Amino acid sequence: QRLDALCLTTSEKRDRCFVHNFSRPDHPRLITLKSGQAEKFKKRMTRFAEFCRDDLAKAADSEPYKSQREALKKDLQAAIESISKPLEQDLAAANMALVSMQQGPMVQTNIVPVIDGNPIPAEKLRALIAQKKVPAEVLENFEKRLPEFQQRLQDIATEVRSKMEEGNERQDTFEENVIRELVQPLAEQIKKAFETEPVATFLDEVIENVVEYRLSPPAEETIDLTAVYGVNVVLSHDKSTKRPIIEESLPSLMNLMGTVETQWGPGGMPMSDYRGIRAGQLLRADGGYLILDIQELMAEPGAYRALIHTLRTGRLEIVPPEVNFMRPNVVVQPEPIEINVRVILIGDTRSYYLLDHHDADFRELFKVLVDFDSELPRDLETIQQYGSVVAQLCQEEKLLPFERSAIARLVEHGARIVSHPNKLTARFGRIADIAREAAFLARQNNGKRVSGEDVIQAVTRTKRRASLPSRKFQEMVNRGTILVETKGERVGQINGLAVISSGALTYGFPGRITATIGPGRAGLISIEGQARMSGSIHTKGFHILGGLLRHLLNTKHPLAFSASIAFEQSYGGIDGDSASGAEMCCLLSALTGIPIKQSLSMTGAIDQHGQIQAIGGVNEKIEGFYDACNHDGLTGDQGVIIPKSNAGDLMLRQDVVDACAESRFHIYAVENICEAIEIVMGVPAGTIGGESGEGTVLAKAVERADEFWRRTLVSPGQLTSTVERDDDVDEDERIHSTTEGD
Repeated sequence: QRLDALCLTTSEKRDRCFVHNFSRPDHPRLITLKSGQAEKFKKRMTRFAEFCRDDLAKAADSEPYKSQREALKKDLQAAIESISKPLEQDLAAANMALVSMQQGPMVQTNIVPVIDGNPIPAEKLRALIAQKKVPAEVLENFEKRLPEFQQRLQDIATEVRSKMEEGNERQDTFEENVIRELVQPLAEQIKKAFETEPVATFLDEVIENVVEYRLSPPAEETIDLTAVYGVNVVLSHDKSTKRPIIEESLPSLMNLMGTVETQWGPGGMPMSDYRGIRAGQLLRADGGYLILDIQELMAEPGAYRALIHTLRTGRLEIVPPEVNFMRPNVVVQPEPIEINVRVILIGDTRSYYLLDHHDADFRELFKVLVDFDSELPRDLETIQQYGSVVAQLCQEEKLLPFERSAIARLVEHGARIVSHPNKLTARFGRIADIAREAAFLARQNNGKRVSGEDVIQAVTRTKRRASLPSRKFQEMVNRGTILVETKGERVGQINGLAVISSGALTYGFPGRITATIGPGRAGLISIEGQARMSGSIHTKGFHILGGLLRHLLNTKHPLAFSASIAFEQSYGGIDGDSASGAEMCCLLSALTGIPIKQSLSMTGAIDQHGQIQAIGGVNEKIEGFYDACNHDGLTGDQGVIIPKSNAGDLMLRQDVVDACAESRFHIYAVENICEAIEIVMGVPAGTIGGESGEGTVLAKAVERADEFWRRTLVSPGQLTSTVERDDDVDEDERIHSTTEGD
């Protein structure tokens, strides 16, 4: 049903071919035929051209055309003789005759006297008269009658020329009719086989060209009729009714639109014609679907605009490639092709909204947005899909079969990648890579099937290969180069958690967060922020601390302190707000003087009301602190505090799971900052404003905040004199400040 909805079959596939345009040779003519007919049309035209080249002349010289041609010549000769015979008779009676003489390149007919039955020139006659061999009266009689006969000769010559022109016209008409009579039936057969107007028009032009070529053949060079009358098939289909589905990985302008190839003609001159036209992927996808990567498309100069223009007009224009010193300029503009194609662009969200914002044509042409999720629900159907993907992979790549336990481990790995409750990753490429390596390990161990242990080993090897940054960090922690304490207690110090990425893999590691505080008016200071080493999200999370602190303490006076918070031994940029919960605990520890257990680490973002919010990379962060604790040996009181909303995301390594099951390592899920305070400090957090009595963290914090505020105040006299010296302070502020001083 889904395939039917996509309309993957069609009965309207069309073949495309180009032929010579006799009226405009630089604009080849397009011929569109039904599916599967282009190659047949090409063969028929090839046979037609071969007949015109090899057999037409022989057929025209055969009977009865030969007899008819001779009859026309005899009729013309008889007509000419009937015109010239009376003059010849009169000349014979006057002892004269017509003689054709060669005078340079011309042949001229002259009237000469006849002596003793032989025509002689007038000059020779004068010589004979001078020798007394011929009477002078003969020359006098010749000269007397000559003007009359010359006038009659001119009149007859004019009439003969007219008769010859008429005869030549009849001869040409006869030859034309012969050619048409010989080639017309062949052309009509082709027209009948391919009943389209472009085919009929092309064949009519071909017939006219055949007639012209036979009546006036070129003198210098011979034309290849198979080339002039040939067919360039640029797109042909078989009998399949499936719509074309084409994916182009390099969508350059030439690959998309097609091109016109240049050839080298006689004398090294560049030339091109309809034979150089080549189809692009847009034409090959006509009637179907063309799949393009938007990043690759935008990287090719001119390709995107050409695609948009084609989709907007519905007409594909094949253009010659750019001209350069290796490709001379040959202007050939094929006739545009009307196409109907569906283009599917694959890209990220940023590319979509960028084009949607900057290109008005984009939103009009690409109206269907399909946003694919990278996650799938973790249910039986998805697990079966995992199994189907692995089964297909085994079949295509001849891998060992997978056991149930192996599929289960792949599903677990998919859950770990996505790190969301009741979800599995839809990035099957990563799952397939693990499956391939697991199959390799199983075959290396001479196994018959791929087991769950093979998958675990493949996952471990994959992480180990890309774990150099993590290993280097762990080595520095083990050597004491980077200070991370996993035992004891410290005031104003807590173990935060961060992550680093290596390709598609992520690794967690702990980092010390420290805070110092004292009386003053500077407020909270982020050392990373002051050093411009923090990103915007981290900066936002830090500013939330001030709002949360005012909410928790709820003092009746302004907070008067100067506090600084820093990620120790962090020399690169830092971003994200997942450490804001740990920063709050560290700040309260510095304010109250209550130590924090260094055996614990914390991750989680907070809001201004103290709610602990979800973060990313929770599995990697837990494992990173576990590795740091495990180096010196687990004490049983070590663990990680995470947001309760991340509890469903846990998909930990087996060694971490075992340590938690044996109470050698702990994971605490909290909802608010007060729960975290009680865990890391071991002291009741108390209520907002410290109203729950002495001994709680918030009560102590309110007490110390009051102390800092009092210590920042000066005597009334000093306060008054200071205010009076400040001309910019208004009267209300002076009164208020003096009252506070009192």
